[in-house]
Amino acid sequence: MEINNIGNNAGLVWNALNANGKMTEAKLKKETGLASAEFFAALGWLAREGKLNVVVETRCGKECEYYTLNA
Repeated sequence: MEINNIGNNAGLVWNALNANGKMTEAKLKKETGLASAEFFAALGWLAREGKLNVVVETRCGKECEYYTLNA
């Protein structure tokens, strides 16, 4: 995986979150079309830049992780 591809994939994730607000991993992967390795590399890129926030909510006794953009 090339560094340019990781940056481009980070852009895909950022655009999806910007357009849709908080999203789960499954929804983000579906929206961006990224495989797991590409997806998590993109998340790492955004996290390193301080652009990503992970929110854990409990619903019906189950913890759900959501990704959002930092304001």
